[in-house]
Amino acid sequence: MTKKKDPFSSLRIKEFRWFLAMRLAMVLAWSMQFVLIEWEVYSITKDPWSLGLIGLMEVIPAISMALFAGHIVDQSEKRALLLKCLTGLTLISTLMCLLVKSEITSLLSKEWVLYGIYGLVFLGGIVRAFIIPSVFSLLGLIVPKKEYANAATWSSSTWQIAAVFGPALAGFAIGWIGVFWSMIFVVSCLVFGLLILTQIESKPILNPKIGEPITKSLKEGISFVFQNKTILNAISLDMFAVLFGGAVALLPVFAQDILKVGSEGFGILRAAPAIGGLITMLVATSMPLNHNAGKKLLFAVFGFGICIIVFGLSTNFWISVVALFLSGVTDGISVVIRQTILQIYTPDHMRGRVASVNSIFVGSSNELGAFESGLTSKLMGVVPAVVFGGVMTLIIAGTMAVTSPKFRDLNIEKDLET
Repeated sequence: MTKKKDPFSSLRIKEFRWFLAMRLAMVLAWSMQFVLIEWEVYSITKDPWSLGLIGLMEVIPAISMALFAGHIVDQSEKRALLLKCLTGLTLISTLMCLLVKSEITSLLSKEWVLYGIYGLVFLGGIVRAFIIPSVFSLLGLIVPKKEYANAATWSSSTWQIAAVFGPALAGFAIGWIGVFWSMIFVVSCLVFGLLILTQIESKPILNPKIGEPITKSLKEGISFVFQNKTILNAISLDMFAVLFGGAVALLPVFAQDILKVGSEGFGILRAAPAIGGLITMLVATSMPLNHNAGKKLLFAVFGFGICIIVFGLSTNFWISVVALFLSGVTDGISVVIRQTILQIYTPDHMRGRVASVNSIFVGSSNELGAFESGLTSKLMGVVPAVVFGGVMTLIIAGTMAVTSPKFRDLNIEKDLET
């Protein structure tokens, strides 16, 4: 008789609970700030292209610094580095507060306000390049290997909880207290996250090649990812799905000009996919997705593309909400499986570099997706751009299902047993 798995096993580790609390505060602030910036910029410009530029300003430094950041993370003590990153993010958000304050914006032209916002987003992209591999690596040092799958699910669920409340809270807060005081709350969350992180002890540096030349280190990390087809296929699939199927960057346009639902409706639209993803992840803690993971991941991405097409064609607010909710359900499946693959198939001494390569493929695809959405909407219109993205997602999932039979038949559960 198979022993029933404990869905709360990783939560029994005290430092992992501190880790989740820190991640919750950080991602809540992060997701709120991105929504607040989107709303402020579109309110100033009324141009979808300006929303695409937000993504571009963050993705340029995030991609260009990612491999270097991975090398630094693998050579550094993770907790100390993450403390520095969160401090930098707090400073950037504080400056953003000043830039959206009416007394200051009244002294500047709209162009200079936009330049300031884009500049701070660019600096945030640099910091983010270090945060992503630091968080990924720290998780692997807090929990034992046998708990990686459970911990990855809870970590992804915590991220999703913040992604649920962040956009919704930001949308409602814009109407209740305005952008400035909403940004003050963002800074408060980051300060709280800093305090929580101090409760986690410093961790040993497991990399046996301290002081290794950076070119050799980066080459080793890139080679590992491209030679490990399981990891490469997982992150490639997610990258293209988010790149082409990510419609959230255009939600201010849908909320203000197409569905005409205001800031409150905007908050609901932003929260809908995150709620769907959260429900999926919470279910996954009791019903792991490791069995036939490859097929489940491919079906999830295909379903995500269908949801994006429905959303793009909808002119009814609640149909749009349901379509976004279901896109979150399918995306949640993808996130859980991909994070489990990364944690299980990545050796400890290469976690920073692998996470950085992953951030280039997946993490930055959100911002590249925002840029792609802004560009295609400028060329073909908002609705055709969203539908085009959904169709491309279907094509990518179908192509990988046919051309990568080994990945299609991936069974993580069997690999864990061997």
